[in-house]
Amino acid sequence: MKTDGAELVSRRLALQRFTRGDLDLLVRLHADPRVMRFVGGVKTRAETEVLVEERIFDYYERHPGLGMWATLERASGACVGIHLLNHIRGESIIQVGYLLLAEYWGRGYATEMCMRLLRYGFTDLGLPQIFAITDLAHVDSQHVLRKSGLQRRGERSFDHPAYGGAPMAWFECDGARWLAEHAE
Repeated sequence: MKTDGAELVSRRLALQRFTRGDLDLLVRLHADPRVMRFVGGVKTRAETEVLVEERIFDYYERHPGLGMWATLERASGACVGIHLLNHIRGESIIQVGYLLLAEYWGRGYATEMCMRLLRYGFTDLGLPQIFAITDLAHVDSQHVLRKSGLQRRGERSFDHPAYGGAPMAWFECDGARWLAEHAE
């Protein structure tokens, strides 16, 4: 993938809309048990195809400015995973999130682009708050969310089957507070 036409950029990363030609990359990401350990387990190619249509392509059309994007290294153009700013399934709540290929863990990429998406959500989209959820046992992801400026506010469960009904770590971020603390 190239970073031409990137929608959002940070110091080392760029976000770009997925195309149908990116399916194999998403299948690879969703087939890795290390990546999918805390997000519902591995998915088959068929499950990934359905997810791509519903949560990426249809979503782009229904919710301009929001979505799930390929996260690219600006220097190499390599896709390192995905970042998202979209609705929690079955809810009106906007969440920030990410999934990175395991070989890119530990480089600060999740935090860097999470912070860029928060700024975009608050300044460009005018969102008053952005939320995040993660598995209770996923302490690394919780650390990323805290470093990005979200605050843990207990636990929440969601009815949508994608979340399995189990309690999840719940994070909140107020736009005015975050922008004041992260002035450019």
